[in-house]
Parts: sequence; structure tokens; C-alpha cells
Amino acid sequence: MLSPGNENFSELANRLHIIMQSDNSVSPHSFHVPVMGTGFTIDTPLKVARYGISSVISIGDDILIEKMRKYHCDINGIEYEPIPSDEYDCRHRRITAYLNLIDMLVKKHIEELRNSPFAPGSDILRYFQLLPESPPKKDFLDMQRTADPEEKRNRQSLLRRWIVPGNIDVNIMTKVDGDKYHKGKMLPPKYATAMSALWGYAESSLDSSIVLSAGLNRRLFEFIAEFKDFFPDNNGHIKKKIILKVSDYRSAIIQAKLLARHGLWVSEYRIESGLNCGGHAFATKGILMGPILGEFQRNREELVKTLNMACAKALRSRGDMARRMPREIRITVQGGIGTAEEDLFLRKCYDVDSTGWGTPFLLVPEVTNVDAEHLKKLVSATSSDISLSGCSPLGVPFWSLSTSNSEITRRRRIEDGRPGSPCPKGYLRLSTELTKYPICPASRAYQKMKLESLSSSNLPYRKLKYEIETVVSKSCICLDLAGGATLKCGLDKCAQTAVCCGPSIVDFTKVATLDEIIGHIYGRVSILRNGYRPHMLTKELMLYIKHLRQELENTSNGNICRTDKYFRKFKHNLLQGIAYYRDLAEQFDLKQKESFLQDLEKLYQEIETILPAAVSELVIEGAG
Repeated sequence: MLSPGNENFSELANRLHIIMQSDNSVSPHSFHVPVMGTGFTIDTPLKVARYGISSVISIGDDILIEKMRKYHCDINGIEYEPIPSDEYDCRHRRITAYLNLIDMLVKKHIEELRNSPFAPGSDILRYFQLLPESPPKKDFLDMQRTADPEEKRNRQSLLRRWIVPGNIDVNIMTKVDGDKYHKGKMLPPKYATAMSALWGYAESSLDSSIVLSAGLNRRLFEFIAEFKDFFPDNNGHIKKKIILKVSDYRSAIIQAKLLARHGLWVSEYRIESGLNCGGHAFATKGILMGPILGEFQRNREELVKTLNMACAKALRSRGDMARRMPREIRITVQGGIGTAEEDLFLRKCYDVDSTGWGTPFLLVPEVTNVDAEHLKKLVSATSSDISLSGCSPLGVPFWSLSTSNSEITRRRRIEDGRPGSPCPKGYLRLSTELTKYPICPASRAYQKMKLESLSSSNLPYRKLKYEIETVVSKSCICLDLAGGATLKCGLDKCAQTAVCCGPSIVDFTKVATLDEIIGHIYGRVSILRNGYRPHMLTKELMLYIKHLRQELENTSNGNICRTDKYFRKFKHNLLQGIAYYRDLAEQFDLKQKESFLQDLEKLYQEIETILPAAVSELVIEGAG
């Protein structure tokens, strides 16, 4: 029998005490749900945090955030006090209010779950059933096998102490930081788009992380240092941690060193495939995910040592001598993961701390916000329906579902002779190419002026056609990426949804439950489409070869300017990646190794067909 005086009870209680004394921000799951668009994961923590699953909210769209705050106040019987849009400081206040609401509701969910009975169909039972193989899962299974009622109650009491919520993390795109105007006057920098989002998060009650994506923003990094929650307390705990989402090691180290000069520690490096991802794609010059992960793995200890010293020096200069510096970082990875085998391989081979599963969760209504019409479109999507488009006003390639209502509406406006969109939100009003005040390249006003300018130019026909297509390809993703949420929640029946799924969506066959998708991640079931599916690493290589072809075509047509040196380096990096993967294949089982190597050989031959010569001096030994 398991009782307070029993040896087994003492052993279990001691293990739980050690766990509870450790960092309770670490999820019991080995995966997280990344940010998707502005609306798809806007309230995902309310759906999954109670099960220990971490997820990320975009805090870029305060208009959507305010609507969702009212929505969740209403359904939870909480008094809602609006923060009007005509108040110049509304943005950061809205973000703080919403995050505080989410934090409060998640804490309420966890308290209710901890106090609930282990009854069939209960959330507490589901919490443990969803877990991967782990000490808490083992203790849960032991409890279920226990027949003695008193011993069962004691085990259940201890199990409740295992329960921790998933993190409520947030994301901002650092480059989306347009200055704000009020009554024709520019406001101070802290009211700019990214700055005010950071401000809103900094003043919230959350103990979590902010994911900084899209690159370096010096004034934002300096602004972070104004808030004490981003610094370690005397025990070394950082209430608000920093995560850098990066596509390569060089970008990570540059940004981390700049943050370290302000005494700011980067707690996690979230590596995302440059092309095999959803949303905006930040392609490298042919440097593949495997070599990038290897570089992080090799340099992990040195990275910690270097940045720890830089942070400590900066803190001393601030007079913070008593603070204990953290000495650990997390390395996580996301982008195109589709099987339990790939997930396990990444964690074992590269020692990553967590994997991000984004696109597949678009097919899980319990977790993300996708309206019914677009759920059907995603289930039936083929590879021709998913394109790396030019629809983002940021000028960065953007994965998009071409059958979405947003894209249909954009094409219809072109056919009607009125390209461009209204600009109701204005978050991407960043261009001053044609106007005194910033304007959005997706707006009707910008496109009208730009097309008039092109019509009077002397560009060659092919170049002119390319420029016109580039202009009219932009769509209002500020508004349309919120459509899945506003339609599903009944907040905007006229929304034209845009969907930023990655190319891996075509590998999945159906709308799934939370239990099914987690079962798939942990290898209990499979919800993959039948038939051939390339390994995520070779899929990324395929996408880079396609990207290379497009770059060559646009260069030969005079649409863009790329040098021979650029293409030689691109090919060199791809061939280095192939050589690296040939060695890596030794870690696969025989069947997987054979198909992986066959794919690599085909892709090697394709690269040589595209760029057959002039790079011999760069080709590494064994790559050919």
C-alpha cells in the first residue's frame, strides 16, 4: 500500500519535490504550438495550456485582440470595459488587458483541473492520457493499476502536483514597427507598432516568453531593457524570457550579442526552416536545416559562456551586482515536421529541447481558429494550392493557400480594374516611396499610384509585366489573417480569410481532434495521407532547389539582380548540405536510409542540371 509512511510513497514524494523546485515553466510535452498568422492561435492557450501544452499568441493586431477580449469576457461572464481605438495609447493597453485575461483564465482552468476527480471524461484524466512516455505518465499508469482505494487516493493526490500549465508565449515581428501618428503628429517611439506590443506584454502579469521574429530591431532591443521583468531576479529567475526565432546561427549570434550588451539573456533559440515553414519565409542562401542545427549543437556551450560573460558585464555596469545570471539555453526547432520519427530524430540527433508543430494544428479546431469553409479547403488542398506567394506587403515571400477567400477576392479586384485593398488596420503602412506619410503596399491607394507610375515608365515589356504582377500580388493580410478567428467566433461575418499554411498541409488527410494530433506526434497513431512523403530534410532541399530555379529565371529575365558569385555560393551550400546528409543517413534505419539516399542522389543530379559548371573550386570532397 502507498501511504505517507511507506518507502515507495517517500520516494515518489521526493521526486515530485525535486520537480516542483525546478523550473516550472518547462512544459511536460516535447512539442509546442508556434504562432500562426494573427488569428489562428490568438486564444490557443485557453484551449491547450490546461493540458501542459505551450503555445504562442501573436500580439501584432490589437484590433483583433480587443474583439477577442470582449468575446472571452462575454462567454466567461466577466465585465468588459472597452479600450477605445481613438485613445492614442490604446494599443499597449489593449494588449496588456487581453494577456492578463488569458493569464487569469488559464490559472483558473489549472486550479479547476487540479481539484477535479479522476473520473471518466474529466480534464485531469485527459491531461495525463495526452502526456508522452515520462515519469508523470508512468506514475499515472501506476495509479490506474492500483486497486486499493486508499493507495489510489494517495497516488492521485501526488499526481495533482505534477500538473503545470503550458506557457502562454507571445510573438512580435520586430520589423513591423511603423511609427504612429495622432492628429497628424508623430508619437514617441514607444507607441510604434512593435514597440507598443512589447510594452503591452511587458506590463502584463504573464510569466512566459516573447518570441522575437523577422530580424534585428535596435530600438526595440534597447526598449526591452527598460522593463525589469526581462532581467534575472536575485535567484536567477527571469519572469519574461526572450526567444529568438532564427533561420541560421549567424543571425542568432548577432542578435544575441546585441541584446547581451543591454544585459538581456536569450533563453531560447527557435530555429525555423528558411523555406519549409508556414507564413513568411526567410530563405538562407542554400544553407539547410541539418547543418544549421549541427552548428548550434557544436557551439552551444561556447554560446552560453560568451553571452553569459557579456550579460554579466552589462548588468554590473547597471549596478545589478547581486543578480544571478542564468547559464542555460533551450534550442528548439520547427518547420515541416510531419512524423513522430522525424520529431524523435531531431530531439535525439541534435539534442533539441522541443519541436514546433504548426501547420498540422490548422486541422485541429479544438486548438486553432479556422472557419468551417477553410477547414474543408485545407483538407482537400493539393501541392498546387499552396504557393510561396508575393502577397505580403512586407516584400517577404509568404506561404499562402491560393484557394482562400482572401486570394479569390484579390484576384477579383484585379479583374474588376480595382486592384488593392482598403487599409482598415494599417499595421503595414511602412512605405514612403510615393507619399509623405507611410502607406501600405497592399492598399488601393498605393497600388493605384504605383501602377500609374509604371504605365509612364520605359521598362521593357517583360520587366514591366513582372513589376505590375509584383504590385498587384499584395493583399491585406493585416485584416484577412484574422478572418479565421473572427468568422469562427461570429465577430465578422464578412471576413475574407487568408491562410498561411506551410507546404506540409498536403500530407494530412482530415480534421483531427487534439487527442489524434498528439497521438500522431508521439507515434501512437498516424493521420498522414497514404503514399510517398519525402523526409522533412529532403523536402526542404527540394524547396531550396525550386527557389534557386526561380531566382535564376528572374535574374535571366532581368527582373532581379543576382551575381554569379551569389549562385556559386548558393550551389556550394546546397552541395555541402547533401554531403552532410549522406553522413547523417547512417543514423537512419535501413529502409529509411535507402529512400533518403535515393532522394539525395536525385536532388544532387537536379542541382548539377541547373548549375552544371563554374563551381568546381567550391565543391567539397565527396559531394559529387
